[in-house]
Amino acid sequence: MLGFALRRLATLLPLLLLVSFGFFAMLRLGRGDPALDYLRLAQIPPTDAALALARQELGLDRTILLQFASWLGGAVQGDLGISWFTHRPVTEEIAHYLPATLQLAGTAMLVTILVGVPLGIWAAMNRDRWPDHLTRVMTFLGVSVPNFWLGFLLVLLFAVTLGWLPAIGRDGLSSILLPALATAAMSASVMLRLVRASVLGVLGEAHLRFARARGLPARTLLGRHIVLNAMVPPLTAIGLHLGELMGGAMVVETVFGWPGLGRYALQAIGNRDYPVLQGFVVVMTAVFVLCNLLVDLIYAWLDPRIRLERAA
Repeated sequence: MLGFALRRLATLLPLLLLVSFGFFAMLRLGRGDPALDYLRLAQIPPTDAALALARQELGLDRTILLQFASWLGGAVQGDLGISWFTHRPVTEEIAHYLPATLQLAGTAMLVTILVGVPLGIWAAMNRDRWPDHLTRVMTFLGVSVPNFWLGFLLVLLFAVTLGWLPAIGRDGLSSILLPALATAAMSASVMLRLVRASVLGVLGEAHLRFARARGLPARTLLGRHIVLNAMVPPLTAIGLHLGELMGGAMVVETVFGWPGLGRYALQAIGNRDYPVLQGFVVVMTAVFVLCNLLVDLIYAWLDPRIRLERAA
């Protein structure tokens, strides 16, 4: 297992480096002048002398490879630069906002699992009957309704009309329910359909027919032979869902006033705060990579054939 983990990590580190360089180059080679944006945020008149001095201070007069090498050297030591807007270290600001986003994404993932897995099993065990048709409608709505619009509807119903839950802020368990539901709607719908398809695949396998022929109780069949075998493929999707939830949280955090990293990044986009945007992409990519590595390890632990295939 250790060798499998090291091999997976060796393939993920180049991906993180490639994403970092790609976004770094896109920011600096795209439309607009970073030096001009820097002066605008610093409220300095953009004279020719000021622009030349800003390019020298920011290192924009060097090649893109030298700029990235300088940034990477600091990033490896935990220094992601200084925000052009707040003039504070980006690492400290990300460390301040990241826990709120992880809390929201983790709660949304929990909602995804608690809703998608049981309903997917229920739909598969009642194929082509009313529970199956009901879950199809639910999944259609879940993947069709944008999460920000669903967030507005949830606020209107539970906060404005009924007054049961707070509309904005991060204050206790009650404040996270609405943003977590809005964030998890699409992922839960996809998980439901994936679990349903996986369970239907297991129901048609030969070993289940033999287990039924042995006279095993229905509860044993469901728990030991159906669910355990059907849960291996959905595990692969959890890593993708987490990335989707982290990305979807950007808009939801703005709707609900959630003080997370997504809302912080949206403000940086509006301000064209390059160091913050670069740090945000690197941190989010690292979280996504580590979550996928964890999912791969769990997947290999549940299905030893994965380790054997990798070793071969």
